[in-house]
Amino acid sequence: VQLQASGGGLVQAGGSLRLSCVVSGSMFSRNAMGWYRQDPGKERELVADISDDGETIYDDSVKGRFTISRDNAKNTVYLRMNSLKPEDTAVYYCRARLYPYVYWGQGTLVTVSS
Repeated sequence: VQLQASGGGLVQAGGSLRLSCVVSGSMFSRNAMGWYRQDPGKERELVADISDDGETIYDDSVKGRFTISRDNAKNTVYLRMNSLKPEDTAVYYCRARLYPYVYWGQGTLVTVSS
């Protein structure tokens, strides 16, 4: 199973980005998918998760600003990030979870300048 994340970059505060993660080698529609982020020296933290049937959860810090979605026909999960803040700066990772297995993508860097 491979996960390929993309869409990171440099954006000014208040701007938007959309991250994508394409999954290959797995029955994507059966996977719960998540986006996590990690700052250097900190633990990786959950940003948003979407279940195989479309239920979503968000960290409180991104509620109302970020939206996770999935396109099972394209084996892709997205993270739409609006109203970005400097504290959103991190490496973002996508994760696929099909119990008992968990797979991670390589990460994409998001930098938000003030």
